[in-house]
Amino acid sequence: MRLSWRGGVKTLSHPRALGKADARLAGIETGKRRHLRQIAVHRYVTPLREGGSLPAVVEGDDLGLYVLKFRGAGQGARALVAEWIGGEVARALGLPMPEIVAATLDPILASTEGDPEIQDLIRASAGLNLALDYLPGAVTFDPAVDVVDGELASRIVWLDAFLSNVDRTARNANMLMWHRKLWLIDHGAALYFHHGWDGRDADPASRFPLIRDHVLLPYADRIEAVDADCAARLGDDVLRDIVMQLPNEWLDGEGLLADPDAHRQAYLDYLIRRVAQRQGFVQEAINARA
Repeated sequence: MRLSWRGGVKTLSHPRALGKADARLAGIETGKRRHLRQIAVHRYVTPLREGGSLPAVVEGDDLGLYVLKFRGAGQGARALVAEWIGGEVARALGLPMPEIVAATLDPILASTEGDPEIQDLIRASAGLNLALDYLPGAVTFDPAVDVVDGELASRIVWLDAFLSNVDRTARNANMLMWHRKLWLIDHGAALYFHHGWDGRDADPASRFPLIRDHVLLPYADRIEAVDADCAARLGDDVLRDIVMQLPNEWLDGEGLLADPDAHRQAYLDYLIRRVAQRQGFVQEAINARA
């Protein structure tokens, strides 16, 4: 393993991670249904302090490097639910996403860290967390430099309007450029309504006016053209396959949502209805760009 710098950004490379590049670039990471694979965190490598929830690069027991999202941080387990649903919906739409895994964290790893904040975060996140495959040498998407074609931009805008994702702005694009290709990351702020949710009060027909702040909106000139295909890719079976893989450990709640199966069903019902009643958020995005 080695540390390096590219474009002013500190990066990590790892023999196994580099060896997987050909498979990623061949496109097997997009448009394919994936099961939530589980790893154990073998070693805490380094924090990524630019993230508000203090994610970290970790090494798994499979020798791969991953960006770990902690269950004990900020928005808790609901952010992990949004990460999984958002990332896998993006993949179903054919958009480039690193592999997402469930990552078991042993609190004993806290004893290897000198930073008390990191120690507390590790202890608070003991058990099942979420991680994304680390893309060695990737750099942050820069809208002033990086070019995105209209169709790709339109599909990403459609995705984020569907997910009510408030965190793909010029201030924080949550996209990377890796091997000259754009990759999506960080969907923890999607489905923002589910914080404090009782499973019943979300409006699937909501228009999501915050799409006006989307970093790719100026390039998204084909939203109406991609709408039917995006919706067709999110059939009931696809959404069910995504939602039903949510681990019980991430589905804490009260009342209706105290039952993990009912909790999953509430997410599934919302997403299915969101596809069926998508005219509002699609038109909102089109109007915002006009």
